[in-house]
Amino acid sequence: MQLEARALVVRNRLHEVDFAPEPGRVTAILGCNGAGKSTLLTAMAGLLPGRGTNAVRLDGRLLARWSARDRARIIGYLPQSAEVAWNLSVRTLAGLGRLPHRAGLAVDEQAVAAALKALDLTHLADRAVHTLSGGERARALLARVLAGEPRWILADEPVASLDMAQARALLLRLRALAHDEGRGVVVVLHDLAQAMNHADAVIVLDHGVVVAQGPPEQALTAGLIRVVWGVDAQWLGEPGARALAVGAA
Repeated sequence: MQLEARALVVRNRLHEVDFAPEPGRVTAILGCNGAGKSTLLTAMAGLLPGRGTNAVRLDGRLLARWSARDRARIIGYLPQSAEVAWNLSVRTLAGLGRLPHRAGLAVDEQAVAAALKALDLTHLADRAVHTLSGGERARALLARVLAGEPRWILADEPVASLDMAQARALLLRLRALAHDEGRGVVVVLHDLAQAMNHADAVIVLDHGVVVAQGPPEQALTAGLIRVVWGVDAQWLGEPGARALAVGAA
């Protein structure tokens, strides 16, 4: 099921953006602060009003014409700064991801249990969300998305509050969901090395304009990094374990 944007325009944010991430792959959205990364992800989730919504299609049909329930079953969205208003248990929070479905209690419980296990949260299932660390809360919020079993997972900086080991584990989990289950995964990242090592494709935005798209090893060149991020950089190491050595431009 294809999710794509064609000539997406959001005033003062995005300019004629074409973006067609592929199912079964992890695609990273990259760029400096204010480049339009979160705006693009929000538009792809169908949560941006106006022309942005009308430029996005799901399975060939305008996203704006899908019902909210059907869209929520297919697209799971994790915002950058998700808040939990009520002090729910981790299990209950993850269970909210089942709201768009009418699958039955047994199926819902299995989906929630699988999501908690995938994110190493089973032992915290009965803990109140407000007692969790920042990293644990971030994983609990992502568990809500995974419990919905969406075909597309759109996550805005999902590893921002995680330590290195947790971030790697989460990115590997998202990669497995894409490669093993055929889901489309789109993530906003700031760490270029994470994108290089874990993404199948990247799209780079600069002031709302697409300046590069493709496999990370082809798109994230030293020349592009110098132009977009304003630093001299050199890739070190082998594929899958690259590091970025950075100096002043």
